[in-house]
Amino acid sequence: MNEMISGVGEPVVTDATKGGGSNAARIAEVKAWLAAQFDAAGKEVPDFEYTPRSIAHLYNLATVSQAKTQAANIVANDFRQKAAEYRSQAARIREILENVGLAQESLPSNVVASAQVLANVANLLNIRDTELSSFLVAMGDISLRKTGVDEKRAKVHKESKTLLEYTRKAIARLTYLKRTLAQLEDDVAPCDAQMENWKTNLGVMASKERQYMQQYNNYKALLNRVGYTPEINHGVLVEMAEHRKDLEKKTKPILDTLRSYQDLPP
Repeated sequence: MNEMISGVGEPVVTDATKGGGSNAARIAEVKAWLAAQFDAAGKEVPDFEYTPRSIAHLYNLATVSQAKTQAANIVANDFRQKAAEYRSQAARIREILENVGLAQESLPSNVVASAQVLANVANLLNIRDTELSSFLVAMGDISLRKTGVDEKRAKVHKESKTLLEYTRKAIARLTYLKRTLAQLEDDVAPCDAQMENWKTNLGVMASKERQYMQQYNNYKALLNRVGYTPEINHGVLVEMAEHRKDLEKKTKPILDTLRSYQDLPP
């Protein structure tokens, strides 16, 4: 995972970017690499969909990580070999010093401090003129390098945790967006059916509107023919009806008398 983080920003041209290899082989390799990285961190690989874009990006990261890991293994093997040589040389020098009575335990503290100062000065000046100074400087250099490597490892480990958390959040967000997209796609068919229903109803309402407008125009023309004017409202019609009733009451006796005349013999 550390190698993966350190190589994220580097432009790498791999078979994934060139389009070589089958998708199935890439997916299998990416899955194996993710499982190894998350297993090393003591976590499970989160579930997410493998798309061509994500596979290409992860395949690129896997290739960079493997290359970095291989380079780190080569350097580590070289350091281990050098450390073994330094230990062998230290054992030989310690044996010689013990044989001549100059073992570190038998030396005064001021002599040990002076030797340490000499080693520090040799380390600062990069002195490699004698076997003893070379050994002491190498030990100091290894100690400094070890401290630097520990600091870099702690920094990269912290950055890897941060990026891993960002990746986990991004995967969770992607899963949520895909679920939302699936829900919206499921709602497309009912919405289309409802829109078709509304379109049909709209056509019916438009037809009804044309029919009602035609009837309205017919009624308006009919009222114009019979002499209806807007001044003839409901109140006027009610008054005319009452006046008609009064006239009928007044003329009814006369009509009855006239009808009785018609019933007389000739």
